[in-house]
Amino acid sequence: MIKTAYFASGCFWGTQYYLDKVEGVVSTSVGYIGGEVANPTYEQVSTGTTGHVEAIKVEYDPEKISYEELTKAFFETHDPTQVNGQGPDIGSQYLSKIFYADEEEKAVAEKLIAILTEKGMKIATKLEPVADFYIAEDYHQNYYDGNGQTPYCHTYHKYFDK
Repeated sequence: MIKTAYFASGCFWGTQYYLDKVEGVVSTSVGYIGGEVANPTYEQVSTGTTGHVEAIKVEYDPEKISYEELTKAFFETHDPTQVNGQGPDIGSQYLSKIFYADEEEKAVAEKLIAILTEKGMKIATKLEPVADFYIAEDYHQNYYDGNGQTPYCHTYHKYFDK
């Protein structure tokens, strides 16, 4: 049975680039979540006034990767301490957030935040219940795979022991 997770960590291009490569991930889509406007466009979200964040919908096989391991990958592929965006992308649409589907997912996220906090990190990632996810325009899907570039605001950092 395939499960779904939703993460926001700045520009969704970089998030998708890294999470697509995680073993057990079946598919990803970029889009918008957490705002007040139905069916927002990139132009609307980019103003920072809709309440949405750029996010990624991850479909994964829980027999190959657990939600906890997937969430670790989310944390390790961006800077979860940045409060106002991600890298050079500044604004409310670029915040770090985990959208949990149930109390179990929320507990996993809280556990991982506690581990990072114990390591001296001041985590800015916010936790919110899953909201309506709106798929982004086609030209945003798998952006880096299509143009041969690599992310400019996402890098990998080993935060957790395996």
